[in-house]
Amino acid sequence: MEGEDLVEAASGAGIDPVELLVAGENVESALLGALSTLGHAPRVVGVYRRSDLPTGRREVTLALWRVGDPGNVGTLLRTADAFGAAVSLSEGCADPLGPRALRASAGAVFRVPHVAWREPGARHIALVAHGGASLADVDLTPPLTLLLGGEREGLPDGLVTPSHDVATIPLPGAAESLNVAAAGAIALYELSRRGS
Repeated sequence: MEGEDLVEAASGAGIDPVELLVAGENVESALLGALSTLGHAPRVVGVYRRSDLPTGRREVTLALWRVGDPGNVGTLLRTADAFGAAVSLSEGCADPLGPRALRASAGAVFRVPHVAWREPGARHIALVAHGGASLADVDLTPPLTLLLGGEREGLPDGLVTPSHDVATIPLPGAAESLNVAAAGAIALYELSRRGS
C-alpha cells in the first residue's frame, strides 16, 4: 500500500491524522521522498498518534509472542481483520506501525482492535509446530485467544501452561513447520469454517 492508500484506510476507520503532508501543497516532493522507505516518493504522508489505534474486545484474539518479522505482524493483522479477530502483541513483536508491517496489513492496523497481552476471560489455545492435538480436534468455541509464537523459538514452555489447550496443524508434506502468518490464517479459517 502507498501512503495515499494508508491515509484513506485510516480515514475509513474514523482515524484522523495529526498532520497530513501532501506533495506540492504543504511539503516538497523531495522531502517526502527522503521520509519514504519506498523506491519512490509518496504523494501523501499522514502522521498519526499511536494512541488512536483501535482498542476493544472481540470474541477471538490472536496473541502474538515475539513475532519479530514486520511482514508477519502485518499479514496477521490483515488476517485478523478478514476474520473479525482482535490482536495482542507481546513485547518483542515487530512494530505494527513500521513501514513493512503497515504495507503488509493493507490498512488493517487501523481497523483491528489491539488488546492487552493475554487478557483474562477467554480460553487460551497454544498453536505449536509439534506435540499438540490436531487443530481439527480442538474445541474452538469463542471466546478464545490463539497464542502464536515467534518465527524461530515458537512459544516458550513457561508460556504454555496446563490450563491451555495445545493444538498443532498436521503437515502431511515434507515441511517441518509453517510460517507463523500461515499458521494464524489456517487457525482463523478453521474457526470460521466451523461457524464458531
